[in-house]
Order: sequence, then structure tokens, then C-alpha cells
Amino acid sequence: MTHPATEAPGSTVGREAIQRVQDDVRNHGSWVQPLRDELARVIVGQERLVDSLLIGLLADGHVLLEGVPGLAKTLALKSLASTIDCSFRRVQFTPDLLPADIVGTEIYRPNEGTFVTKTGPVVGNLVLADEINRAPAKVQSALLEAMQERQITIGEQTIHLPEPFLVMATQNPIEQEGTYPLPEAQLDRFLLKVVVDYPGDDEECEILDLADRALGNALPRADQVIHGDDVLAAREVVGRVYVDRRIKEYMVRLVAATRRPQEFGLGIEPYIRHGGSPRATLGLQAAGKARAFLDHRGFVTPEDVKAVAHEVLRHRVAITYEAQAEGLTADDLIGKVLDAVRVP
Repeated sequence: MTHPATEAPGSTVGREAIQRVQDDVRNHGSWVQPLRDELARVIVGQERLVDSLLIGLLADGHVLLEGVPGLAKTLALKSLASTIDCSFRRVQFTPDLLPADIVGTEIYRPNEGTFVTKTGPVVGNLVLADEINRAPAKVQSALLEAMQERQITIGEQTIHLPEPFLVMATQNPIEQEGTYPLPEAQLDRFLLKVVVDYPGDDEECEILDLADRALGNALPRADQVIHGDDVLAAREVVGRVYVDRRIKEYMVRLVAATRRPQEFGLGIEPYIRHGGSPRATLGLQAAGKARAFLDHRGFVTPEDVKAVAHEVLRHRVAITYEAQAEGLTADDLIGKVLDAVRVP
């Protein structure tokens, strides 16, 4: 039986168009495995984390990493930046940080009687916002324009950010003192929220072996694999990855089930304060296309959608206090949605 996602739009021309995309995926995705191998030299395990970062990079969407300290979140982001020939900026978020420390400011030169614009670290290709929830809301919001509009405004001057542009942020879920939860508007700007878990026992032994081999020497560093232009070319191909109408309807049903769970007979309506917005549906499609590209396919399958659903939706589905009291998380509710909504 032919999978719905492989069916052409109804004509030979449609099938030929999909085949052209398939060929372009192979041609422009040849760097994916070498890049994965290079990152594996530095980061032990965490394959899901690496793939999520690549999905964000290919889908032109920002990525938020959440996990306890010591899980290689910052290392993974810095290593990804090392594999790409483009500018990398790191911002350590602290409670005393100011918006001008992020976007920049105008500096007055008294000798010349003029103002000079000095841009901040957000003007770069890959921007690491480390421990983003340690800064107050006004500083976090300084990233909003950059993340959504791909530009910043300093005084009366608007500065367009370079391409590719990607914000990668980390936050710690357990430290409450000195942290400020990200507002929903800020969270919604991230395509993916990735929860980084502990490594397995075998992987942790491998980490110890790596530390032994590096004793007295610097730890391995990822080398450059691709150029920024390769990322832009791959993004263009990802945008053309075919999504069958039935797959689109499946994405819409998944998000609709988070808004109106009673219509799907889920019985979880007391636990959801509000569901995903249309940006969530767009995120499912963008991330699903990027995952298909990583698998060297020119079309999206339901498995692609399921694979990215938790990371696209977990920060967009707000749960109630009743859910928290019963120990339920957004991931638990998303899992129920995925189990209940019919797959095409």
C-alpha cells in the first residue's frame, strides 16, 4: 500500500516534482552524517539533542534547551557552532543584565559631537543565550524583535541580522532563586523546547573514558564541516519538502485536540489551560520537513510529525494547577493527544 505522504498531488508532474525534491535532499544533505560524526567526537550520546539542534537549524527556528547542570547543553551548542563557518556569539544571562547589553546602544563621542551605534552580541549567526531565565523579563524581551523579525532597533536605526540566524538558549529547571520564568510570548518564539535528560550508564562510562584520555590535554573540539551558505541552501530545500494534504490535516487535528480535547473524547480538558496556537501548527510542519530532510526524504510522514510533536508543543500547551497537583506534565497530555488522534 502506498503511504499517503508519498502520493503525488494527482499528476505525473506532481510525482516528478517530489522526485526533484528528493534528489535535492540527497545533494544538499550529504553533510548531515559527517556533521553528526564530528559532534559525536565531542558529545557522548545525546543523539536526540543533536538531531533537535539540526532540526532547528534547518527549519530556521530557535531552540530552547532545558535540563539540570552538567548535561552538555552549552557544549552541544558551542560544538554545533564550531562545525559551521559562521559567526558565534555567547551571552551569559545574569540578573543585572540590561537590554542594551544584548542588542547594543548608541555611544556619544564628545570630540565629534556625534552618536555612534555599537551593536550587541545578538548581531551574529549563531547566538547562545546561556541560562536565559537568569535575566529579568525586560532583558528577555530584548530578544523578541531579533527572534521574530530578524532585526534590531537601536535609536532610530534598524539593523537587519545576518543569515543564517539562530538563537539557542539554555535554562535550568530546578534552580528557583535568582531565576525568572520565560513569559509565554518569549517561549512561543522558540520552535523547539528540548528537555535534555541524563545519559545512560554506558554513555556515562564513555564520558569517563573521554576525560581520562584528555587528562592533561584540552578536551576535543569540533572542527568545521560546512559553511553558512550550505545551511541556507539546505533550508531552501527543506522549504520545498512535500507535505501531503492528509498530513497537514493530521497536524491541524493534533493542535486542535490541545485546544478542544472534549471534541476528541480525551477527558483531559480540566488539565489544559490553553492549547497550541497556529504557530504550533506551523512549527509541526517546519520541524517535520526538517526531520524528513535529516532522513534523506523529500516528503513528510506521520512518524516525522510524531517525532517532533513533544518538542514543538510542550512549551505551547499550558497546564492547569489541577494538572500540576496530580503530577501531570504537558508531555503527558501531549502523549494522550498523540495516542488518541487518528493517524492518516
